[in-house]
Amino acid sequence: MQLLNVVLNLVFKQRIKISETENNERISLLIPARNEETNISFLLSDLQKSKNENIEIIVFDDESTDNTAEVVQNFANQDKRIVLLKSDGLPQGWLGKNHACYQLAQKAQGKYLLFLDADVRIEANVINDAVSYLKRFNLKLLSIFPIQIQKTFGEKISIPVMNYILLTLLPLVFVRISPFKSHAAANGQFMLFDSETYRKIQPHHLFKKSAVEDIKIARHYKKEKLKIACLTGERRIQCRMYKTYKEAVKGFSKNVFIFFGNIPLLAFLFWAFSAFGFIPVWLALPQYLTYYFAVLVSVLLLYSLVGRQNSVINFLFFPFHLLFLITILGKAIKVKKHKKLEWKERNIYS
Repeated sequence: MQLLNVVLNLVFKQRIKISETENNERISLLIPARNEETNISFLLSDLQKSKNENIEIIVFDDESTDNTAEVVQNFANQDKRIVLLKSDGLPQGWLGKNHACYQLAQKAQGKYLLFLDADVRIEANVINDAVSYLKRFNLKLLSIFPIQIQKTFGEKISIPVMNYILLTLLPLVFVRISPFKSHAAANGQFMLFDSETYRKIQPHHLFKKSAVEDIKIARHYKKEKLKIACLTGERRIQCRMYKTYKEAVKGFSKNVFIFFGNIPLLAFLFWAFSAFGFIPVWLALPQYLTYYFAVLVSVLLLYSLVGRQNSVINFLFFPFHLLFLITILGKAIKVKKHKKLEWKERNIYS
């Protein structure tokens, strides 16, 4: 099944094509930011390169304790399309990012709302192409998994696990063509909404307490029979999610179970199959062991190809990926039990 899903992802590559038409409708680029003084300057520099005067770029400073607001204001002084909003405080019952996104949406005037994480790097021309893709398939939500930048050893043994889980469990074409909400996926790093539908549903308000609001929003849209799509492998959108192994453990442990329907048992079974699936084959059908490893290698190579990752590194580091996966599953159990995980200096369960 893993190999079949990866092959389907490869055959039905879900990527954006360069549009031959210009979009003349207003687009709101919305960026929640908390302690992002380093990242935000790179993203705003990317967005400034757009020659489209019919965009607005709104950054919400979510009570940053660093120089995020000052950096954004400097950009705003140079480009009238950039606007800085400052938080009046986080209301009770909200998570910080969800509240930031909700506040951004209230100020936005565009026909399309594009939420971007502050650590995303983007070529500005992809925005128009994403809107064209959304219109072509009559989508109400388009989400894209950026290509993940990996520089350190800690990143290389952790970050690929996200694509391994996603691309071996779900053919992304199903997100667009399947009516089942279980075939839903999204990534909060890049979420493009039709604003009319967004304002009717108010999804960030609906899931204001959720640490995995992106996937819950996607599943809710599916439930309401609204068309969505999820893509990956787009070279023009990249992100460096976590810079250290420790950051990756903390980040993934807050949301890993959502990929398995919030059923921890399924997550552990997935890990056990990935780590020890060869044992029953070896015991019962030893003559097929070579074929088993051939399939495993094919899975690793193909999912790396779909996500535009280094297939050789993913193959060599696969044992480390499995160690990372069991680590975050164990930590996620503790987080679930104790209801405590600090993220951006806030407990996401408070």
